[in-house]
Order: sequence, then structure tokens, then C-alpha cells
Amino acid sequence: MELKRAGSQPSLKGPEEHFTGTVRIDPLNSAHEPSRVSVASVTFEPGARSAWHTHPLGQTLVVTAGCGWTQCEGEPIVEIRAGDVVWCPPGHKHWHGASATTSMTHIAIQEARDGINVVWLEKVTDEEYSAGPAPSATHGH
Repeated sequence: MELKRAGSQPSLKGPEEHFTGTVRIDPLNSAHEPSRVSVASVTFEPGARSAWHTHPLGQTLVVTAGCGWTQCEGEPIVEIRAGDVVWCPPGHKHWHGASATTSMTHIAIQEARDGINVVWLEKVTDEEYSAGPAPSATHGH
């Protein structure tokens, strides 16, 4: 067994080439062979978001705090809140991040294929992001 005490792993700044705005990545677990699963807690400040990306074997997001947005290519932006669980299928182009006014934290769980767990694409433009969620895509609205 391996125990990683809270605060024993340094936080990382979300790299500018893959994120817009202030993003903090707290690694939780990396894969040890034969496992392929890595887990991180990611916090997005208001307006911050990932670039468009895909995952070779998919990704599960567990929203733990705040309110954020996610979008799959060709679909409207959807609001996500603490307690929501999002499944992004393999190869599905998407992005996720905070809402324009509220921070959001999620736990990201993904598997690697041939050592790759994410394929980064172009950044989400301000125009794409500012569209926000459709009224029917928000909770309680």
C-alpha cells in the first residue's frame, strides 16, 4: 500500500498552452503498472478553462465544489455543479472549466493508452466561452 498524505504533493499551475486563466492542478495519484489510471484535483478560477482536448480511453469528472461549464464539440455548453459526475467518452472533443463568475473544482480520472491520457487541441476562444450555457442546460433554470 502507498499512502500519500494530504499536502505531501506540490500543486502545479495549469500550463498556459493548455489552459486559459488561473488553474491549479493537485495530483492525487499516478498510474503504477499495470494500472493506467491517474487522478488529479483541478481548480479553475472564474473564467478559467481547459483547451479543447480528447482522452484516448475517456475521462470521468467528479465536480467537488463550485459551478462550472463543459462542452462537447457541436453541442451547447452545459452547467456543472458540485456533486455532478461527467463521463467524456474516448476520443470525444470537449473542454471544461469554471463559469464566468464562480470557481469550480473537479476530480479528473483518466486512463492512459500507450502512456498518453490526454491529447491537447486548440484553445477555447473567448467567443466560444462567452456563449455560456443555454437556459435549459443549467440546473433549476
